[in-house]
Amino acid sequence: MTRERLYLYDTTLRDGQQTQGVQFSTAEKVQIARALDELGVDYIEGGWPGANPTDSEFFAETPSTRATMTAFGMTKRAGRSAENDEVLAAVTNAGTPAVCLVGKSHDFHVETALGITLDENLENIERSIAHLVAEGREALFDAEHFFDGYKANPGYALACARAALDAGARWVVLCDTNGGTLPSEVGRITAEVIAAGIPGDRLGIHTHNDTENAVANSLAAVEAGARQIQGTLNGLGERCGNANLVSLIGTLRLKEPFASMFELGVADDALPRLTRLSRLLDDILNRVPNKHAAYVGASAFAHKAGLHASAILKDPTTYEHVDPASVGNSRIVPMSNQAGQSNLRKRLVEAGIEVDRDDKRLARILDDIKDREDQGYSYDTAQASFELLARRALGLLPDFFEVKRYRVTVERRKNKRNRMVTLSEAVVVVKIGGEKMMSVSESMDESGNDQGPINALATALAKDLGPYQSYIDDMRLVDFKVRITAGGTEAVTRVIIDSEDSAGRRWSTVGVSPNIVDASFEALLDAITWKLVRDGAPA
Repeated sequence: MTRERLYLYDTTLRDGQQTQGVQFSTAEKVQIARALDELGVDYIEGGWPGANPTDSEFFAETPSTRATMTAFGMTKRAGRSAENDEVLAAVTNAGTPAVCLVGKSHDFHVETALGITLDENLENIERSIAHLVAEGREALFDAEHFFDGYKANPGYALACARAALDAGARWVVLCDTNGGTLPSEVGRITAEVIAAGIPGDRLGIHTHNDTENAVANSLAAVEAGARQIQGTLNGLGERCGNANLVSLIGTLRLKEPFASMFELGVADDALPRLTRLSRLLDDILNRVPNKHAAYVGASAFAHKAGLHASAILKDPTTYEHVDPASVGNSRIVPMSNQAGQSNLRKRLVEAGIEVDRDDKRLARILDDIKDREDQGYSYDTAQASFELLARRALGLLPDFFEVKRYRVTVERRKNKRNRMVTLSEAVVVVKIGGEKMMSVSESMDESGNDQGPINALATALAKDLGPYQSYIDDMRLVDFKVRITAGGTEAVTRVIIDSEDSAGRRWSTVGVSPNIVDASFEALLDAITWKLVRDGAPA
């Protein structure tokens, strides 16, 4: 069966940048655009030229891409010609092959927000799109508030879409701008628009996630006949976000009937880059990835219950809807006080440890895990610490170095400007091959700000490990979580540390103590030890 072409339009760099707290630099926008292009999206919307310096700089140095680079703007204003509207001129001057213009399609917004007549709005749409076509650009019309407008006045909403189409627009994009439309409505209205004479292969869909239905709404529009999907990486966007393009790509490529019906620009060999791309964006934003994100989350293929893990060992399809590797993710069988021997053996195999089914040490490891979780440890999330615990019990953990002592001090003192500042200092003494080595580190950054005692401790521990230094130089701490697991004077602190290296590996370690410094040091020590084990450092 011949598959229809379905086009992917990414608006991370424009609509995604409207997320509260998100502001890309020009270099970051270039990096994201290149990654999107490698994945295989068809259109990359770079921003609104002239709206801010970053967007203007991006279009001045737009990277060469296979994808169609697109500038975003709005239709001309009433009372001006398209040729003499400076806002429209800034968009066309960006020189992109395609231009997407937003315009009103809801009569209420035309008369109330814009304060113009319905006919004037239709003229603005028609003249603006015609101007783009005359300039030799591929024109797209974002029909803002289309679904709300259609429900209020279907004739006028359709008239807006027809005005753009008749003027030469390649795509008319139906926008659920407020994010309040539900999948059944999106499917019905999209089908009615096509039945009214607007071809599906000229229709796009742009949804927002205010009812947690943006992905479902996009798929409903595709099932009804729309052939372009707009979205953002990880669902970035204003308010509750936009349709998550990562989830959409996974579903369109791997789920029926979409996989058989449609051809995407994302090829088989590009699909495994999906997880890495999702985490790249979080890395750029300096935020922790959503572990429960569909397809690409660290917990998307995590199987905690012993019954599940037992079935997974026999056939992964018992509890997995797709192969994790197909999207660049991996299976996790967490260890916790709910775990059985199936989980344990599966996790050991993944760590490269073969143990006989009847090995009595397995039961001892499980008992140890359950006892330690009673003390506050969490091996459900700290997979690397679990592996070290198991290796130690099985006699498979090499001796790399011994920590003889460490000390952390926090001092308040006046600086050169006679202002009181805090300075943290850490000293760590380790013994390697009979030789003691001492490292000292302060937590002051280049601006003279204290980064805290844990930062000083982590820096001192990783500062000089002699023959092991080259193994850990590419390590970095990417997340630090603290939780109090018991209250009152007997409070116990649990610290979870996420680390990453240049190979893209990410691992979690745990430490527990009434003292937050001790708990942090235990987790830091496990992080380094796991790295040395996995990289084959000599004992």
